[in-house]
Amino acid sequence: MSNNFSWCVRVYYEDTDAGGVVFYANYLKFFERARSEWLRTAGVEQQSLMQTDGVMFVVTSTAVDYLATAQLDDELKLTVVVEKLGRASVQFVQQAWRGEQLMTTGRIKIACVDVKLRRPCPIPARVLLKITP
Repeated sequence: MSNNFSWCVRVYYEDTDAGGVVFYANYLKFFERARSEWLRTAGVEQQSLMQTDGVMFVVTSTAVDYLATAQLDDELKLTVVVEKLGRASVQFVQQAWRGEQLMTTGRIKIACVDVKLRRPCPIPARVLLKITP
């Protein structure tokens, strides 16, 4: 799979705070949606992962830098880049862009977890084949 995925979102009222800008935590929601679409594009359905393989991905760490403010009706391009692929985890660099302006950049790590045990486990081989850059 390509290591350069992008997906666009529009900023709605529900995404903004009292100051009229995107509430900081909503960037994590935007990043989650972009990662989910990245997986879907790679041919990995998260519901199927849980039902067929008995595993799911959970976020284990986040670090976000907020560089500029997005507002109502802005269209943001969200990028997803695999920075590090481990046996049981994936680390991403994600960014939100408004046109040519970088708004937010984040580093997000997800881990593969056994659904029943809620413990880390290896990413299924068939999934690794689809998400390896």
